Amino acid sequence: MEVLGRSFERSDEILTPQALEFLTELHDRFASSRHERLAERQRRRYEIGNGRDPRFRDDTRAIREDPSWRVAGAGPGLEDRRVEITGPTDPKMTINALNSGARVWLADQEDATSPTWRNVIGGQLSLFDAIRNQLHFTSPATAASPAKEYRVTAERTPTIVMRPRGWHLVEKHLRYTDLYGRAGAASGSLVDFGLYAFHNARELVERGRGPYFYIAKLESSEEAKLWDDVFTFTEEALGLPHGTIRATVLIETLPAAFEMEEILYVMRDHIAGLNAGRWDYIFSIIKNYRGRGARFVLPDRSEVTMTVPFMRAYTELLVQTCHKRGAHAIGGMSAFIPNRRDPEVTARAEEKVRADKHREAGDGFDGTWVAHPDLIPVAQAEFDAVLGDRPNQLERQRDDVNVTAAQLLDLRIGRAITEAGVRENVSIGIRYIEAWLRGLGAVAIDNLMEDAATAEISRSQIWQWIHQDQSTAEGIRITRDWVAEIVGETVAGFERFTGDRYDDAAELFADVALGEDFPTFLTVPAYSRYLVEA
Repeated sequence: MEVLGRSFERSDEILTPQALEFLTELHDRFASSRHERLAERQRRRYEIGNGRDPRFRDDTRAIREDPSWRVAGAGPGLEDRRVEITGPTDPKMTINALNSGARVWLADQEDATSPTWRNVIGGQLSLFDAIRNQLHFTSPATAASPAKEYRVTAERTPTIVMRPRGWHLVEKHLRYTDLYGRAGAASGSLVDFGLYAFHNARELVERGRGPYFYIAKLESSEEAKLWDDVFTFTEEALGLPHGTIRATVLIETLPAAFEMEEILYVMRDHIAGLNAGRWDYIFSIIKNYRGRGARFVLPDRSEVTMTVPFMRAYTELLVQTCHKRGAHAIGGMSAFIPNRRDPEVTARAEEKVRADKHREAGDGFDGTWVAHPDLIPVAQAEFDAVLGDRPNQLERQRDDVNVTAAQLLDLRIGRAITEAGVRENVSIGIRYIEAWLRGLGAVAIDNLMEDAATAEISRSQIWQWIHQDQSTAEGIRITRDWVAEIVGETVAGFERFTGDRYDDAAELFADVALGEDFPTFLTVPAYSRYLVEA
């Protein structure tokens, strides 16, 4: 394992010879299986695109019909997850999350982190210091504000659950050479997971918690089994008892929604629960059905809410599946965020979040996500009202739920695409990509918290609307030329600043939204083109 990225202050504390040797072992054992799983993912996507809908698998029916098995469930510090805060792992955001009062912090090295080399390794340093109670940060002074010091002051800090990058992403600042002499970029998943586990797993156990992970973007139980094998090997290599590592899997792809029980089963010794990753789930549906005709076209992004029938079916099936097997069901993130300088915006955000969390708690979820500390009391009040002193509601089995494949695939909403919706997708997509290119992964835009998943919805809707010959409610045909005009108008309207990346962002947005081909993830070309150091 060769380091190609530049060294910077304290990076050698993470990229030690022993840590690199551990990463090499992970790649020796699991890199080829990762490639096989990604090839299978591509095959399944091709089948769906050509008319073969996902379905509940016949070859795993025995797993679903066997009532006897249960999962390992919560580890120490994960028993009560009623409110979890999500965010990137830079020092300032790490300290804010630890002081937030949430029960759990999703330390996000995935969609809320722009994977610059400094962010990837700097995030590991933040987590290393946070776990050892030695993290502090001083913001630089500017003309507008003096330097500010940040420290962890909370008596009780959230349990850390770290989210590594998905199987599809690579880390090009590390080059792995396999046993046959073939060299290539390392796996982003194995790098993020491996460095965190190697440096912190035993320390976490000694402090009464455990090495816990959120697993993103899975599309099958075979992909989940690969992660379980990684966990088992890591426990053996680090001298940890089997089952010490616990994972929460995000159900955020359409194929995974049809294999929830199978995912729980293959990870049963290591899994604590499932999470309803709503934004990536919507993106996955658009991606898989982008060429299947008008009946699979969704309206404006703002109209695709959690109460539309196919999203209700997906979340109710998740709660039922989890509780049937003793796993936590964790709700998703409402994108609305408060603005401390605008009471009206804050009141509207609190109202939206309160309704969202009221629905989740009433549906049987054991906890939920928020993206801003000021929303923790709002979300907690809704779960406190249902849970009381109980840490969860696993006993609520939801036997009333009977979700069919047809319900999961019924995308009829009965709403229109509007010109405002097209323009909003263009504006949000370009503004988010611009921030991402500057190293920011979670960005407040128009009082919504945007990350890579919401940007994916924006650009994939544009692509689908163009290729499915859609028109707006105002009668405007959505064409490549018309949207290109909107891109130009949008960029011309931005207030420019020194070092902005709007031109690069507009070029990339045009490539992933207006091109003939559909990149499976916009972050793949964006990373290779703009974030990899020479």
